[in-house]
Amino acid sequence: MRIIIIGGIAAGMSAAAKLRRLDKEAEVVVYEKSPHVSFGACGLPYYVGGFFDNEAQMLARTPQQLIASGIELYIEHEVLQVIPETKTLQIKDLKTGTIKEDHYDTLMIATGASSIMPPIENLELKNVHTLRSMSDGKTLREALRKPEVKRVGIIGAGFIGLEAVEAAKALGKEVAVFQLEDRILKEVFDKEVTQLLEAELKAHDVALYLNSKVTALRGEGYATHIVTENEEIPVDLVLLATGVRPNTAFLDNTDIERLRNGAIVVDQEGKTSLPGVYAAGDCATVPHLLKGEPAYIPLATSANKLGRIVGENLAGNHEVFEGTLGSSCIKLMNMEAGRTGLSEAEAESMGLDYKTVFITDKNQTDYYPGQEDLSIKLIYDANTKILLGGQVVGRKDAVQRTNVLAVAIYARLTTKQLGMLDLCYAPPFARTWDAINIAGN
Repeated sequence: MRIIIIGGIAAGMSAAAKLRRLDKEAEVVVYEKSPHVSFGACGLPYYVGGFFDNEAQMLARTPQQLIASGIELYIEHEVLQVIPETKTLQIKDLKTGTIKEDHYDTLMIATGASSIMPPIENLELKNVHTLRSMSDGKTLREALRKPEVKRVGIIGAGFIGLEAVEAAKALGKEVAVFQLEDRILKEVFDKEVTQLLEAELKAHDVALYLNSKVTALRGEGYATHIVTENEEIPVDLVLLATGVRPNTAFLDNTDIERLRNGAIVVDQEGKTSLPGVYAAGDCATVPHLLKGEPAYIPLATSANKLGRIVGENLAGNHEVFEGTLGSSCIKLMNMEAGRTGLSEAEAESMGLDYKTVFITDKNQTDYYPGQEDLSIKLIYDANTKILLGGQVVGRKDAVQRTNVLAVAIYARLTTKQLGMLDLCYAPPFARTWDAINIAGN
């Protein structure tokens, strides 16, 4: 069996490693467009901000390690086309420009996603950056350390854009964030949570431009102003963080099923609509535990987990991925927030009969140093009281409590069961009734 994996970052490498452990005889071939494999892009904002300096810490495996394990690896090779009828690939060697063909028995597509380039004039100016690849990170890290760069404009208020805020502020920069929507992280958190996060940004002198459509950049050679429909704001550096688009244009010649944004639709085994072709990672959908249909949630956690499942199935098994809860989190200056399961907006769009509760309590006792407010939102079925979603925000211990809610939702606990859940108590960590118990009750 010749098994080819297109993409060697998160999902692709998880699949390749699992497959090689299960099947020592199969030919395992990986084509990766970039010079890197097993690269953790989630670390980029912190590398840029100087929270660590060795970029190799973002690499789980080197090409040499993968080759030594018996994987046939080709870096800086781009797959231009998949021809399902003949089970062949057209591949370009990016170093030499030569084009070749290869044949597969089974194929996995794990090509990830790329930064969306919005319809803004003059994006070609020299001090305009994205933050998706290792080379992006190195370039932006160097640029932010130039003494003449004092004002940073970030277009987009999703995870990458907001994590870059902390990086820029850590380097002493003035920061302005431009968001097309009326609030930050609108697709992730409900309004009660984003209000608190926006207040944290403003408390750290981050200029927040909401409902702000950026139309152009201005400058001679370098961007000196970000232009919105209403005003011009001076900047020394621009970061585009307006979301990602699945890297699936090379499949346009096939009839593989995709969402409108290009994400490949997969089932619980990672199978696509093409026979013998699997997909996982940011180029594909992921089964959702509560929605009952594939969802596009480009997270490293889901990519690695579904990638591992695909690796099992490439070896001849029929393992299934039960589904994601979309669990995700962010650290924003001195605050942290996490969410899992359905947001209220998602529950409403699904037509569910639901209720919510939002409480603010404390993370621990007042007589041990470090007590802070902790706010929790629960979304639950109005009739059965089974938990559907949860969000936690605060200055300390919010994200780990979100993990508790993820387990509770997976186990289909009710609000009453959550209220009586036996959680750890000691003065430095919680109060006798944990904030999660309070929310459930």
